[in-house]
Amino acid sequence: MDTSRFLEYFSRALMILLILPLHELAHGFVAKKLGDDTAELSGRITLNPLAHIDPIGSLLLLFTGFGWAKPVPVNPLRMKNPRKGMTLTALAGPVSNLLAAFVIGLIYYFLLCFNFVIEGLTDSGYTPVRCFLMILGFMFQINIGLAVFNMLPIPPLDGFNVLRYFTSAKFDMWIQRNMQYISIGFLIFIILLNNIPSKYNLLIIVSNAVSGIILKCVSWIPEVIGYGVIG
Repeated sequence: MDTSRFLEYFSRALMILLILPLHELAHGFVAKKLGDDTAELSGRITLNPLAHIDPIGSLLLLFTGFGWAKPVPVNPLRMKNPRKGMTLTALAGPVSNLLAAFVIGLIYYFLLCFNFVIEGLTDSGYTPVRCFLMILGFMFQINIGLAVFNMLPIPPLDGFNVLRYFTSAKFDMWIQRNMQYISIGFLIFIILLNNIPSKYNLLIIVSNAVSGIILKCVSWIPEVIGYGVIG
């Protein structure tokens, strides 16, 4: 395994340990603010990865770049407005990934203002500086990918709970009756999605567009401060 591939897998492992817990914590935190303390009582409003790791979702994230954690238990009946509450709770996870990507982007471009970072990039080979920036880059892209992936309107993803805001109770009952088949179809969908060429993969196309927007919001930092002017 070459160094670049190793760093990509290492970045995915960091996502499992650091970002997936943040994603699930965001769900539980918003649910609590809206009146439902089920996640808190279940010990899910925490950054401890052991409380959130799903074996299958973690393995998929490690080897494909797309995955999930254990769903946070939510009881919408405890919320003042159950349908709206579920929608906001569902949105909290992908939003946390976008915010994480934004912060990672800020760190990446701010580091380019330091002289030792520029020197590390001009040196040949995989210097510690180059490796660290590559890890930040991988984590940035994975966060964007997870945000977009989770907004797909299919169960058990967050996008489905957003979709439910606009659907009827009859549709919810049909989903519950057929969840076993939907779960199998979901796994097949993941496998097929991972084999679609990048230029035809709508998920990658949307992710690249979102990445471009966030990068425009942070890439000005070294241009204003100056590349390598600090230290």
